[in-house]
Amino acid sequence: MEYLILVISLAGIVFGADYLVAGAVSIARKFKVSDFVIGAAIVGVGTSMPELVVSFIGAIQGNADVAIGNVVGSNIFNILGILGITAIFFPIAVNKDNMKFEMPLCIGVSILLTILVFNFFNGNVPTISRVDGLVLLLCFALFMWYSFYRDRKQNTSGPEQTVTQEEKTPLWLAVVKVLGGLAVLITSCDFFVDNAVLIAKSFGVNDAFISLTLIACGTSLPELAASVAAALKKNTQLALGNIIGSNIFNITLILGLSSQVMPLNSSGITAVDYAVMIGAAIATVILGWKGKIGRLSGTLLFISFIAYTWYLLSSQIA
Repeated sequence: MEYLILVISLAGIVFGADYLVAGAVSIARKFKVSDFVIGAAIVGVGTSMPELVVSFIGAIQGNADVAIGNVVGSNIFNILGILGITAIFFPIAVNKDNMKFEMPLCIGVSILLTILVFNFFNGNVPTISRVDGLVLLLCFALFMWYSFYRDRKQNTSGPEQTVTQEEKTPLWLAVVKVLGGLAVLITSCDFFVDNAVLIAKSFGVNDAFISLTLIACGTSLPELAASVAAALKKNTQLALGNIIGSNIFNITLILGLSSQVMPLNSSGITAVDYAVMIGAAIATVILGWKGKIGRLSGTLLFISFIAYTWYLLSSQIA
């Protein structure tokens, strides 16, 4: 029965993502917001809701391995898995603005999280304290403000964008699509994660492994579905914005809020996991340096994800 629910949930995730992306593009055009910003801000926050719910529940239950592992694992999967798969089929354009701000910021907050977790003021156990969480929330607020400020400034002097038939959708209908698609995404993702965990626990694996793999990949399915849906509509900027934005939100907003519930003391998530997360963020800048993340780069990213997953599995077996 669990396997049947997984398949149905996956179908719901794909369906919800298509509506979410369509509505978000319509809203973006009406308010003259760029595809990248709408992907990073609206779609990015929306598709990060499953991670927020899972990490919040983990914090409330005192399971920091789930709360932190979900975010670290999701960020790794977003870049190595989702960006890799998307680039294999739809080469992703990377513009100079992405390289100057959002992508370096993704690297910065990944490094900041690692520093906060392993700083000497937290004792022997890696911890995200409430003060650390406030620092992360401040970064989230600054990112949101500057993204819209810069985008609005650029649009005042930039050329008018061509409006397609899809983008002429009435505003109320576009909002309904975004909210409806998001609701289907979150609900489907919740069923997917719950049943994936049940299946995993039947094989006797620990919480850290489950959070870094099954839960992380499950809660990232909305990002995968939204990115592929955007790429199918030939909107790779929205796909890239969704992935980079989700990673920034996962660290700054989700762990920032979760740590306010209670300090997150986690020893199950190792320095290797944080290093892979940072390395994945750095890879986006290196591979996109010439203005495009192509099929070969996408293949390298995805192979790296397989290698990391194999490492985790090997560690679990050992």
